[in-house]
Amino acid sequence: MKFKNYCKKNKNKFLISNYYDLVKKYDLDGLYIPSFNRKKIYSLGKYKHEFLKIGSAHNIKEMRIKESQGVKIIFLSPIFKSKNSNKPLGLYGYNLLANQTTLPTLALGGIKAENKKLLKLINCKGFAGISYFEKSKQNEF
Repeated sequence: MKFKNYCKKNKNKFLISNYYDLVKKYDLDGLYIPSFNRKKIYSLGKYKHEFLKIGSAHNIKEMRIKESQGVKIIFLSPIFKSKNSNKPLGLYGYNLLANQTTLPTLALGGIKAENKKLLKLINCKGFAGISYFEKSKQNEF
C-alpha cells in the first residue's frame, strides 16, 4: 500500500505482473501480462475507466495473443543482445514485428547508454531496460 500511495502521489501508474487477484483487491492501475501467459479472457478493465493492460511478446504469434488479450501497449523483446537473451530481434527485426500491429510498441532488452540512440531508427514509442535505469536509479522509498 505504501508503494501504491507513492505512485498515486507522484502521478505514476502502478501495475502488477500476472496477479489478477491483487490488481482487483488493491484497486491497482493495471496489469502486465508476460509473454508466457497465453490465457485469452481478461475482463479486469471493465471495472475501472483508466485501467491499463500491457504485455510482452518475442514473435508474431505472441504479439497476436497479446492483441487478443486486449493489451494497449506491447513490449517487443529482446531488441539487443544481453546476458539473458541469445536471439535479439535487432533493429530490422523489431521494425518488422512492430509494423504488424496498430498498437504502440516499446523496446525492451539489452538497452544500454551506448545503444540507446539507435532506438531513433525503430518504430517504438518508448523503451524500458533494467540495466539502463539501474545505473542511474534513485532510492526514494
